[in-house]
Amino acid sequence: MEIVILVVVIAVVALVAVSGLVVSGRRKKAAGAQQPDTAGSTTETPARTAEPKVGEEAEAPPEGARRTVEEVGLPEAEEAAAEAPTTAAEAAAAPEVETPAPTAGRLVRLRDRLSRSQNSLGKGLLTLLSREHLDEETWEEVEDTLLTADVGVGPTQELVERLRERVKVLGTRTPDELRGLLREELLALVGTELDRTVHTEVEGAVDRPGVVLVVGVNGTGKTTTTGKLARVLVADGKSVVLGAADTFRAAAADQLETWGTRVGARTVRGPEGGDPASVAFDAVKQGTEASADVVLIDTAGRLHTKTGLMDELGKVKRVVEKQAPVDEVLLVLDATTGQNGLVQARVFAEVVDITGIVLTKLDGTAKGGIVVAVQRELGVPVKLVGLGEGADDLAPFEPEAFVDALVQEG
Repeated sequence: MEIVILVVVIAVVALVAVSGLVVSGRRKKAAGAQQPDTAGSTTETPARTAEPKVGEEAEAPPEGARRTVEEVGLPEAEEAAAEAPTTAAEAAAAPEVETPAPTAGRLVRLRDRLSRSQNSLGKGLLTLLSREHLDEETWEEVEDTLLTADVGVGPTQELVERLRERVKVLGTRTPDELRGLLREELLALVGTELDRTVHTEVEGAVDRPGVVLVVGVNGTGKTTTTGKLARVLVADGKSVVLGAADTFRAAAADQLETWGTRVGARTVRGPEGGDPASVAFDAVKQGTEASADVVLIDTAGRLHTKTGLMDELGKVKRVVEKQAPVDEVLLVLDATTGQNGLVQARVFAEVVDITGIVLTKLDGTAKGGIVVAVQRELGVPVKLVGLGEGADDLAPFEPEAFVDALVQEG
């Protein structure tokens, strides 16, 4: 019995000893796994626990550079700082808004340019009227000179008849007397009492912009004229919105937008080949919302031989009038086309009510008589004339300055 008890005690002691050895081995193995391999290294790196500790067991924060709250940038500020160079670059690339030359007396300033091209008309008439004997052959030459200048048959006959009567009464004719006589008769022919104002003012308390349609055949300088007219209006202190309703001609909208950008005018445009009436409608709508003074609408260059296109021009006017009445319809004509321009004028007048004429390239032709002819044909005045390629070479038409350019000496 004692032997059995002794065996049991020995077994228990052995079991306890073996358990102690196993636990000790496991602890050493775990400690060895936590220590980094420092072979070949002279710097000891403290071991970090896998989980953070709190309270007294918490470790001290590692040494290193620290930033205050003020030094830490907010995400919005960092984004703004990153975008700042782009904004500055865009600002530098933005075109500078120009200040157009004042319109008052602009034609007078351009009179020399006009006289160089028109001088042959005035000089030719003065030379003929200065002859000692004014026979029938001379008067026929006077008629030919006027007809060559595109004055038109009716106005030419009226002018010649009045000149014959006055010269006969005058008797002796000095150069100054002839020049004064010719000036008076030409002024009467051109007309000094016609209203040549481009109507953009809205009467009454109606809160809407003045609406101007610019029509004409491609090649007459219609889009360029619309851009120059925007400069005229801005020079007179008006805010302008441009409608690029010439959607069929390539780059017409880009061309008009370039003109508008130069004077700070907004351009409303649509897709290439889109509906012109829709663009015109949107232009007037946006002009009203922006409280603009004037909306200028550049329409497509309607070929007068294509009835469908002309009908569409009428549609543009009707659609625009759903937003606001059209205050002015300006027909742009190329002065160098002479009588062909009158054919265009007739057809356009059948589609829309033309209220004014813009004659471009008047400095490039000696056919200044088209001023008289087109007024007689349509019964509406020439309101603006183009006298060059410069941005400010569109001038309000002044009969006195025009006639003086014809009959001045030199």
